[in-house]
Amino acid sequence: MHVFPLNRPLCTRLQMVADFVRDGAAVADIGTDHGYVPLELVRRGMAGHALAMDVRPGPLSRARDHIAQAGLENQIETRLSDGLAKLSAGEADTVIISGMGGELTIRILAEGVHMWKTVRQWVLSPHSEVFKVRRFLWEYGFSIVREEMVLEDGKYYTILDVRPGNGEGIRKGEDETAGGKAMGPEAEAESLWGKREYYGEFLPSSGSPVFFQYLKEEERRLLELCGMLEAQTEHSLRAGKRLKETEQRLLWNREVQDEVQGNHWGSGDTGAQAMRL
Repeated sequence: MHVFPLNRPLCTRLQMVADFVRDGAAVADIGTDHGYVPLELVRRGMAGHALAMDVRPGPLSRARDHIAQAGLENQIETRLSDGLAKLSAGEADTVIISGMGGELTIRILAEGVHMWKTVRQWVLSPHSEVFKVRRFLWEYGFSIVREEMVLEDGKYYTILDVRPGNGEGIRKGEDETAGGKAMGPEAEAESLWGKREYYGEFLPSSGSPVFFQYLKEEERRLLELCGMLEAQTEHSLRAGKRLKETEQRLLWNREVQDEVQGNHWGSGDTGAQAMRL
């Protein structure tokens, strides 16, 4: 049996994931790995019952050991499953999908369409390509109601609190028009995605020092990339196109930095004062 210290605190990222879960939820943790999050939720009384699910037998076996050590076999069930395949509608009203890339997160959501009508909350923390996850959610009518960013071991992680939407998706309603007039494909794409796709709706207004630090590091990377691409544009049309895209990203990045700093300047808290230095 794999021994698990029962008083071991969660890492920063997993603690934030757990904190996002609604009180009293029936939870399914997809890609549970060692089962740390379901254990934390049940021990804290935030979830009366949880399903710890993983596609890999090894990690699931270790999760089972940890659950047995905690004496929570009656409240936490382990289940071998590829994504949501073995989860039935009504078994969980909160689903956690964390610890995997954006493309895999999207695949799990898309293949789990049978759960869309009964799940009340999705807690998502993709390790990469968060912008693709946001786009998928908006296209299929989900509502992102909260986002937070944490820094752990030199890597930035975004956690999203997602709720069922109206089912119409972003391409319905006001986002498709500008002043009541139909938009062309290029203008529509820029309006729909742009800053909103890459930086979300909540992080820019959060005044988060972690998010601001992420923006500054991204700005440096984008500037370096612009310099490299500028040297290639004379001999490559592809480099020229990519340079324009990178310059647009740099513009959005700086606009969002201004927004974050503006919110901090207006907040008057100590975090705001630290950001000004």
